[in-house]
Amino acid sequence: MTYFLFKKIKNAYILLGDNMSKNKIKVIGTIIAFLLCFPFHFVYDTFPNLITSILFPINESIWEHMKLLYSSIIVSGIIQKFILLYKKEYIKNIFFSNFIAAIISIPIFLIIFLPIYYIFGENFPLTIFIMLISIIIAEYISYKITNLKDLNMENKTIILIIIIYIIFGILTYYPPKYDLFKDIKECIYYLN
Repeated sequence: MTYFLFKKIKNAYILLGDNMSKNKIKVIGTIIAFLLCFPFHFVYDTFPNLITSILFPINESIWEHMKLLYSSIIVSGIIQKFILLYKKEYIKNIFFSNFIAAIISIPIFLIIFLPIYYIFGENFPLTIFIMLISIIIAEYISYKITNLKDLNMENKTIILIIIIYIIFGILTYYPPKYDLFKDIKECIYYLN
């Protein structure tokens, strides 16, 4: 699976050529973020520990899967930043824009997903499609943020990412007793 993922990323990189415009880097970012969702879903099951429990889903609750979206877009942002550094190109606020994309993907997903989930129940292909739509919308917003000239948040982004992961950690180990936090397979609210 990992080999397949990196091969797809490499192919996308080769197809887009040497010049990295904002459009190209955001297309790459969208593809990478979506593809990362699949292996990231199983990281905690493979390597159960404190760090992976904070970064990746620990159970099948809707909320835990928001970590999946967030982490995929954050890692995609890191990869985008490294691609730009490697190409010796600069796009203002690229990392901060990906942080905003990661944050905004959560309510976008929930707004689309929850009504469908409560009416029709769990539908895996539809859930995957909604995740893709959420990532596309979030990356589009991220693209728009890179156009803001007066914004200079790149240096503060790491602190913001850490704050969000602290919140994820608290909600992982002390989740409220709401359906959003309930594991739909085990009918529990906490780490199994």
